Amino acid sequence: MKKLLILVPCFLISGFSAQQIINPEINTVPEDKMNIIKTNITGYAFRNINLSYERSINRWFAINVGFGTVAEGKVPFMNAFLSDEDEKDFQNLKIKATNFTLEPRFYIGQGYGKGFYFAPYYRFSKVSTNTFDYTYDYNAFGTTIPIPLKGMGDAKGNSGGLMVGAQFFLNKQHNLVLDFWIAGAHYGTGKGDFNLTSDILLTPEMQAELKKEIENLDIPFVDYTVETNANGARIKVDGPWAGFRSGFSLGYRF
Repeated sequence: MKKLLILVPCFLISGFSAQQIINPEINTVPEDKMNIIKTNITGYAFRNINLSYERSINRWFAINVGFGTVAEGKVPFMNAFLSDEDEKDFQNLKIKATNFTLEPRFYIGQGYGKGFYFAPYYRFSKVSTNTFDYTYDYNAFGTTIPIPLKGMGDAKGNSGGLMVGAQFFLNKQHNLVLDFWIAGAHYGTGKGDFNLTSDILLTPEMQAELKKEIENLDIPFVDYTVETNANGARIKVDGPWAGFRSGFSLGYRF
């Protein structure tokens, strides 16, 4: 009888272990798949071609590394911070951008890449322009003279932020992944250097008027200073750098 009592729990334990192997749904988060490759599909609507790699270190902690590049194109929402008249001055202006993100993740759900998480992160960003045309109107003796200039430059930013999201497995094999970036925001500092050059030798009066016109653009959330000379102008950006992240990523777990 004592032997029977000992054998019963052993039988139950071995039966449960066998059921785990036969029915994978019982072990909802297998530990043998620690890597995920993903792409944020919502980013493609903004020309952002991106890829990220996530590695689970243990059940609750993972490291996610991402890289993205925005193909050259028009400045999004440019008319939101420039008047129609000012926007016309920036003829054929286009930008391109790259970013790198290092994101430790802390899972508070089932873990191993599944469930809700919060992620403090670091992001490096770079934005550069094509060679664009800029025209300003010089007023002298009751006459308006259009002065054409060529512009070009770039800006770099370093920022830190926090992301809150949730990640799900879409099939029984746990290899198809949906990563929902609920909300993320970052803030830091940026520096940039943009130059405008003219084929016309600018007089001191022309330089003063050009400086005033650029300063009056009053671009929001950007701190910049303007220096002018006989060949054009130099615009130095040195101020806050901020951004927001949200969207859906699809991935493969292996």
